[in-house]
Amino acid sequence: MLTSISISQIFVPDQDAALAFYVDQLGFAVQADVQFGPMRFLTVALPTDPGHAVLLEKPGPPGHSEETAAQVRELVAKGAAGGHLFLTTDDAHRTHAELAARGVELPEAPTVQPYGIDFGFRDPFGNHLRVAQTTPPPSA
Repeated sequence: MLTSISISQIFVPDQDAALAFYVDQLGFAVQADVQFGPMRFLTVALPTDPGHAVLLEKPGPPGHSEETAAQVRELVAKGAAGGHLFLTTDDAHRTHAELAARGVELPEAPTVQPYGIDFGFRDPFGNHLRVAQTTPPPSA
């Protein structure tokens, strides 16, 4: 029986820039940074959720030819590559202010939704991120 998700993946064309963004600006911690032949296996996780890492994968060998990698980079930059991270917080307004103070571009203010308060933004490469302060559904 499956019990958990241990690693999710998003494409990033520059792993060093991704590392700076996800660690320095968003507060993730490096879990693994290993060179495997042509591939750098780079994962980060939130310190509060070390069981679920995010692989910051550079498109290229061994998974992609250079032609395909170029297409993937183009799609990521357009926000069309399917890279999404959904994050939670206890206080959307405070988190929004903290991220803004760290230099994260935040085009949306926290907004009340039926499920809580959330806001969205993109990483420097085009991947979508949403942060939600969820509220329990009303009792039936």
